[in-house]
Amino acid sequence: MDPLHGKTLQYILEKLVGYFGFDTLAELIPINCFKSNPSIKSSLTFLRKTEWARKKVEELYVKYQDRIEEN
Repeated sequence: MDPLHGKTLQYILEKLVGYFGFDTLAELIPINCFKSNPSIKSSLTFLRKTEWARKKVEELYVKYQDRIEEN
């Protein structure tokens, strides 16, 4: 089963930010939308347009999904 099935990009991003915070997220995935004045809205805009960055975010979510969903 696909671990991302039924999960929106916004849901995934909100869970990651809630678990790691933007500072740690920027270290794990060094992209400007996490480093420079980060917000959920601006990050979503970038990630929706940038396939490689979205993939990295989705991969990180899948890797830590069990821990993230416990919180």
